[in-house]
Amino acid sequence: MSSSRLRHSAKSVSSLMRMVGSSCTCPAHSGRHGATHHVHSPGCSSSSHARRASAATPRPEYAFEMATSTVRVGPGATREIGMDLANLRARRVMVFTDPNIARLAPLQTVVESLDRSNIPHEVFKDVRVEPSDASFQKAIDAARRYGPDAIVAVGGGSTMDTAKAANLYTVFGDAHLLDFVNAPLGKGRAVDRPLLPLIAVPTTAGTGSECTGSAIFDLKAKGAKTGIADRALKPLLGIIDPLNTRTMPQQVRLASGLDVLCHAIESYTAIPYHQRGPAPANPLLRPAYQGSNPISDIWSARALRMVAKALPQSVASQDNLQAHEDMTLAAAYAGIGFGNGGVHLMHGCSYGISGLNKKYYHPEYPQDHPLCPHGISVAVTSPAVAEFTGSLFPERHLEIAEVLGADITNAKREDAGIILADALRAFLHRLGVPDGISAFGYGTSDIDALVESILPQHRVLKLSPRQAGAEQIAAILERSLKNY
Repeated sequence: MSSSRLRHSAKSVSSLMRMVGSSCTCPAHSGRHGATHHVHSPGCSSSSHARRASAATPRPEYAFEMATSTVRVGPGATREIGMDLANLRARRVMVFTDPNIARLAPLQTVVESLDRSNIPHEVFKDVRVEPSDASFQKAIDAARRYGPDAIVAVGGGSTMDTAKAANLYTVFGDAHLLDFVNAPLGKGRAVDRPLLPLIAVPTTAGTGSECTGSAIFDLKAKGAKTGIADRALKPLLGIIDPLNTRTMPQQVRLASGLDVLCHAIESYTAIPYHQRGPAPANPLLRPAYQGSNPISDIWSARALRMVAKALPQSVASQDNLQAHEDMTLAAAYAGIGFGNGGVHLMHGCSYGISGLNKKYYHPEYPQDHPLCPHGISVAVTSPAVAEFTGSLFPERHLEIAEVLGADITNAKREDAGIILADALRAFLHRLGVPDGISAFGYGTSDIDALVESILPQHRVLKLSPRQAGAEQIAAILERSLKNY
């Protein structure tokens, strides 16, 4: 562990001892703009537990949790999935995938394994890449009709997230889609009963969804991406088989890898867990995204170093199997990191960029709807976000810049944000990432609508080390129109 991470962990412990029983004095919440924010756990405003606690002075957050899926890593591990489900005594399995993966070897391997173990199953092949509320509902309705006792997801983040939603709303058969969606766009209801066993088989190296309790989708009525975040959604098992990523096209490798990069950066620079806000009245209500903490830091920092080296190699060559394998591990590492620490402004901005996209069709993705690949929509604001957040925890920003190739020998703390922003621009430019949000058809006249779409993303925005309102988000987007 680097000296900066050790100092951060020691500071976290000492700050915690000072804060228990006292009011929060979070420096990250009183920055240049004088804003004061506290993050409330999803569901706090509507739960009976929170209502009972409202009369008492809330105690500052004093604890964090570590939650992740069991993962199995190795070439060919997918062939074991039939035995896994037999061990679970599953007798009615629903397999989720998208129309492209449905024609490829990963799904074939899963189906053959289920057949060898005599596991009855049904395959749902209509997962939408970059899912919407309508595509989620279609999958939910199919699962409710079939009534599975276990679920399998074979595909990228879109498939894994769709399977998580189908699992949740099958168990809660009378729930409306927005009941569990993050507040304020949804009700933020907590998941208070066990879900069905879910086995995730990722075919991309990016989302880390095999390790997290998040399910992201486009809420079309609001023109924004949002999602569901609860530890109960995380898969029982993630099978990380590098053989399943060999069919990824170059641009899919790029987009998914950029998601790993930003997961690692954001979770490593997120507000520390004890500065996030008040402790929940009930541990069930402690959010999955808790802020940076000594455990998530380890995974995020390791993922960052791996992706900085392996992503350019993976994008450059379809045949670099070592780079592809390293990226599958980096994706899982970052998934563990951000699945517990959280992401912030890069992802928050991306949800508006993707949600309002009506013009951009990526040439290597499905052409049935406008689509800006998630990892690219996240990465294009990363330089401007780094400039904005660099004044908070500058040592971490400089550490990331050095990993990305910057010379920080004589760097000043006050320049940390600019140094990291320049390192990110150089890294993205070398990879051929589109030049800012203008590449997707956005201009200055679209900034207000984008800001309006981004502001409700409380779950992630409030984890930023430096709090951002409408004015600051608008400035980030303006700076992101062109990056090079």
